[in-house]
Amino acid sequence: MRISARADYAVRAALQLAAARDAGPLKAEAIAEGQGISHKFLEGILGDMRKGGLVQSQRGGNGGYWLARPAEAISVAEVIRCVDGPLVSVRGERPPDLAYTGPAESLLPLWIALRASVRAVLGVSLAEVAAAELPAEITALTRDPEAWTNP
Repeated sequence: MRISARADYAVRAALQLAAARDAGPLKAEAIAEGQGISHKFLEGILGDMRKGGLVQSQRGGNGGYWLARPAEAISVAEVIRCVDGPLVSVRGERPPDLAYTGPAESLLPLWIALRASVRAVLGVSLAEVAAAELPAEITALTRDPEAWTNP
């Protein structure tokens, strides 16, 4: 699986908003500066997140961006889907829409299992990530030394 720069920036921006939930709206410039993201690129991402219902915005001197729902109710997967589309696709198609024959028949359940695994890992909430309180099953995956090495 490949996480695009767009998805990475969107998640980081959402985490910045989650961490500042009580501070009121955050300006895009502050988010960009806080995360080392190009302001212009971030504006497009925030626009997509607004259209996707994940953030709200207000113009003006007291304006900025804030999460549309509590951080506990927004998963990392939702943020990625909002800016990049499906988490797992094959040739641009969702796995349930595929069909294989012959020796490739068991490839479909493999793609479905991959999608289920990705959903499970990226199902963590923004609140959990922002508070550095990842679920035990996620942190357990990181304890395997092989997880940190390139094959």
